[in-house]
Amino acid sequence: MVTGGATGIGEATVAAFTGHGYRVFMIDIDDSQGPGVAERNHGCSFIHCDLTSETWVEEAMAVIEGEVDHVDVLVNNAGGFGEAKGIEETTLDEWREVIDVNLTSMFLMTKAALPLLRKSPEGRIVNVGSLAGQTAGWQTAPPYVAAKGGVHALTRALAVELAPEGITVNALAPSAVLTDRIKRLRDDEQLAATAASIPLGRYQQPEEVAEWILFLASSGAGFMTGQTLSLNGGRFMA
Repeated sequence: MVTGGATGIGEATVAAFTGHGYRVFMIDIDDSQGPGVAERNHGCSFIHCDLTSETWVEEAMAVIEGEVDHVDVLVNNAGGFGEAKGIEETTLDEWREVIDVNLTSMFLMTKAALPLLRKSPEGRIVNVGSLAGQTAGWQTAPPYVAAKGGVHALTRALAVELAPEGITVNALAPSAVLTDRIKRLRDDEQLAATAASIPLGRYQQPEEVAEWILFLASSGAGFMTGQTLSLNGGRFMA
């Protein structure tokens, strides 16, 4: 299961998993892009869902339960923000919307998916966080920073809770991924300045992030849990 799979990192992740023979359920609210992604990737089914609604998530899970008897991997990827505003310019509704899309969606999906994950011999949960949740210094939105920090903390809490059942929970903290969303948010000058600030000197592609998600879903990552992998080209080193 891949949330937010209609664009960006999620779309690349869907392609990576189907390319390796996985049966993929792509869960997204984007009816304009989602069906096309499913059509281009053999073995992928698009499920329309508002991931911030418990009712919608439960309905999506009922569809999946009607087609398969277990799920091996849950990729909680849905997220983002619309505009980088300061704290004084951010309304309460905007705050709640960003928190819900980036963090509450992971809570709802993980809770709903656990019965199917428990039936897998190697259950995996991969949460997509962000460099914004690890450190400050780049222009972004306060609720997005708070939500992604919560993603990394939630990952650790879930890893401890689910380890006795053999389910691993890990996160990624990507930065400077050249998605369509970033292209819309940044002009050419800002894109060039960001690339120049990265020690590796370039943006990373969504497909590069998807390869790390594949690794965390693999048997090779079976002894790794509760970790956040930093994928930032050297922008932040801890």
